[in-house]
Amino acid sequence: MAKKSWIERNNRKKETVKKFAAIRAELKAKRDYAGLAKLPRNASPTRVVNRCAMSGRRRGFWRKFGVSRLTFREAALNGLIPGVTKSSW
Repeated sequence: MAKKSWIERNNRKKETVKKFAAIRAELKAKRDYAGLAKLPRNASPTRVVNRCAMSGRRRGFWRKFGVSRLTFREAALNGLIPGVTKSSW
């Protein structure tokens, strides 16, 4: 489980990205890079980290399911993900 502070920090970054999205798009269209540099760092979408919805883990994240590989494996083995079965041969 990730620290709550990391998860909250990432949520604040997401909110900042949403807040400045229109302004960033406008400045990019004008090619005003000096104006872009004056915006907060966390206004850039690349600063947001993909995190597991259940554990908050950032490494081994699967975009399709929105969870980390470890959480995905546990959920799949418990039958919580429809259409996913453990293969055996």
